[in-house]
Amino acid sequence: MTLAEEFRSRNFSIYGQWTGVLCIFLCFALGISNLFHASFVIAFSIVCLVCAFVIIFIEVPLLLRICPTSPKFDAFIRKFGSNYMRAAIYFVMSAVQWISIWPQPTSLIAAAVFLLIASFFYALAGIKGQQFQGSKTLGGQGVAQMII
Repeated sequence: MTLAEEFRSRNFSIYGQWTGVLCIFLCFALGISNLFHASFVIAFSIVCLVCAFVIIFIEVPLLLRICPTSPKFDAFIRKFGSNYMRAAIYFVMSAVQWISIWPQPTSLIAAAVFLLIASFFYALAGIKGQQFQGSKTLGGQGVAQMII
C-alpha cells in the first residue's frame, strides 16, 4: 500500500499517526526555542522535548527494534498500541502544553493544538471501530518484523 492509498483508506489512525509525526518536529523545535525564556516556561519546554522523544518511539515502531532501550521503556511504549491509548497520551501531552499558557503565552500553544488534533484523530478511529493501522512508511505492518 502506497502512502496515497493509505490516506485514501479513510482510516483515522493513519491520519493520527502522520499528525503525530508532525508533532515530533513541532515539539522538538518549539521545545528548544522556548528553552531560552527566563521564566517557568522552561519547565514546559523540557516536557515538550521529552514528549517529542516519546512520540518518536510511539509512532515509529521500527525504532524500538534498532535503538537500545530498557525493557521498562519498551513495555511503557507498547501500552500505546490501541487507538484509545494513543488518544489518551496525546490528550495528556496536549493538556500539559495548554497549561503552559498560564505562566506566559508562547509558541508552545502550536504544539498543544497539534497534539490535540492527533488525539482527536485517534479517538475518532476508536469511536468508529477502526483497527489501528500503522503506516508502512513509518515501519508498521511487517517492516519491523523483517528486521529481526
